[in-house]
Amino acid sequence: MPEQSWVVNVSFTEDADRTRADAILRLTSQEFHGFGQAKRAPEDPSVPVIGEELAAARALSDLSHQLLEAAAERIESFEAQRAHAHGTSEPDRAW
Repeated sequence: MPEQSWVVNVSFTEDADRTRADAILRLTSQEFHGFGQAKRAPEDPSVPVIGEELAAARALSDLSHQLLEAAAERIESFEAQRAHAHGTSEPDRAW
């Protein structure tokens, strides 16, 4: 199998005390869109990078869950039974 690279684009939208991150992964056959948000408390100092980091982490987490779900659906289509793809490095089966 040839080596592959995937690129995830993360864009941010900010207003007063909220930061939204959209993480988009475009593949040949599918597109995945993860979403994350962070809200600064009124008493916290304004440090935009913190909101961006939190929102991006949440968007990437959402994206990873979508990829796990898509993988489980593919496994099910091959095995004709319900599958559960785990998000850990210790698989309980061949997948």
